[in-house]
Formats: sequence, C-alpha cells, structure tokens
Amino acid sequence: MAEGKKIAVVGATGLQGGGLVRAILAEKSSGFTVRALTRDPESEKAKELAQLGAEVVKADLDSGPSLRLAFDGCYGAFCVTFFTEHFNPEKEMLHAVALAQAAKQAGLKHAIWSTCEDTRKLVPLTDDHVPTLMGKFKVPQFDAKGEANKAFTQFGVPTTFMLNSFFWDNLIYLGMGPKKGADGTLEFTLPMGDSKLPGIAAEDIGKCAFGIFRKGFDLLGKTVGISGEHLTGAQMAILLSKELGQEVRHDAMSHEQYRNLGFPGAEEFGNMFQVMQEFDQEFCRARSVEGTRELNPSLQSFGGWLANNKDRIPIS
Repeated sequence: MAEGKKIAVVGATGLQGGGLVRAILAEKSSGFTVRALTRDPESEKAKELAQLGAEVVKADLDSGPSLRLAFDGCYGAFCVTFFTEHFNPEKEMLHAVALAQAAKQAGLKHAIWSTCEDTRKLVPLTDDHVPTLMGKFKVPQFDAKGEANKAFTQFGVPTTFMLNSFFWDNLIYLGMGPKKGADGTLEFTLPMGDSKLPGIAAEDIGKCAFGIFRKGFDLLGKTVGISGEHLTGAQMAILLSKELGQEVRHDAMSHEQYRNLGFPGAEEFGNMFQVMQEFDQEFCRARSVEGTRELNPSLQSFGGWLANNKDRIPIS
C-alpha cells in the first residue's frame, strides 16, 4: 500500500500540476495525499484546491529555501517550470536546479521532472537551417529542460523524466486556435506539413504523472513520453471543423513565416515545429499513446478534448 505517501505538486494551480492534484484527490483510497505548492495560497484557484482537500503551501521557484520547506516530509514531488511566463531559458535551468537541490535535501523517494528533448542533439548549433536563438539554443524551452535533466541526475535524485507533448490547451490559452482567413473561412495554422504532432490534454498530464507515481520505483531513472494522439495539422483541422460546426482549413505555412508572426515566442514555436516536423518519427516514437493509456486509462483523444472544450477556444 502507498499509505501516507504525500506528493508535493509544483505549480498546483497551473495546467499540469492542477491535473495531478485533482487526480490524487479523486482517488482517496490510493494511499497518496497531496501538498499543493503555489506562489499565492490566497488565490481563488488555491482556495478551490484547499476546499477539495489539498494541503496548500506557499513556495516559489525563485526561493530555494521555500521549496526545501515545501518538500520536507514528502514521499515525492512533481517538478515543473514555467517557460511561457518569462521566455528565459537561463531562468528555466536555474529553477530546475533549485527543484533538484530541494528534492535531494528533502530526501524524496520519487521525483517526476516534466521535461523535453534537448533539440541540439538533433540539430547542432553549427547547423543554421534551424536558426540559433539567444546565441546557444535551437528550441530554448526544450533545450533548457533537456539540459536541466542532468541536475536531477547529478544531485542523485530518484527521478522519472516525463517527456511532454504539445498541449491542446494552447488553442485556448496561447491563441493558437483557428482564425478567420481573408475569405472569412477559419484557418488552423500548424507549420508541420504532413508530419504528425504528438499532442495531449493538459489535465491528462497530471493523470499520467499520478500513474507514474503509482507504478513506484519501476520507473525510476527512466524517461517516459506521454501523448494522447499523434495527428497532422490537416487531421486536426477536420476534427475542429466537426466540433465547431464550420469549415476549418489547415494552413501549413512555412516555418520562417511562422517565426515572423510577431507574437511572444513566435521564433521559439517556429523552431519547435520545424524540429518536430523534421524528426517527427523520433518524437512520436518517444511518446507512445498505448503506453500513455496504461498510465491513464481515461486518456482523451483530440476529438474528445474538443467536444468538452470547443466553447473555450477563442475564434478571431
């Protein structure tokens, strides 16, 4: 039994952490309990988690001592960083090191590090066909997380490295949903040609993390990729058309065009889509849908996620 095993969840009011908190609270007989970490315990989301039964504590990735105290007495921790809040890969790595150090000092038995591939192992910095960003990255968010893997290893933290996929929730929160084209028809932009993109519902990430914790020590030291479905942009557009009740075309613009769209992170995402298109088989192979469903039997497909969230996708 896992009785008394408390999991500290970083970013408990966010998409990934929130899914894990709710997954643990929903299975009271699992033997796991949850400590929800947040920068603002007085926020509405934090208060909601407390009402559901979570222990809510204040912790900040910029404060190593607060992480150490928040991890103290816990069996495990879900560790995640928040690149889209600052778009700073150096800060991303510092936060990862702080998490790894706190996990080591607290003597955790199992940490999950939400990470990605270091794309520089696929496209070296000397290869200019994918532009180098900030002087030393190809896909800053991926590369920083991938490079930070070594912090957990070097500190000797018992860790499962969880490779994430594209969040379908980006259609809601990052403005990546369909937009009206020049003729008024909705267009869904995904610059990956006919290559498949591994994607997942953000709430399923937390459920998968819970599945990893429940498997226990079997997955320590291993890399586990998760995905709800592998789809092309055209396939996603068909499903969007069905659920939105109007035609949605796939706009497979070039990576260079995407990098020049001008929104925060456009260059980062343009590079990400380019690398994932060119190495689509590697990215999909690392993220087995069948393996993900073993961790999370209620795993959603893109169509299933759309059916529940279509009204939340802003159309412009």
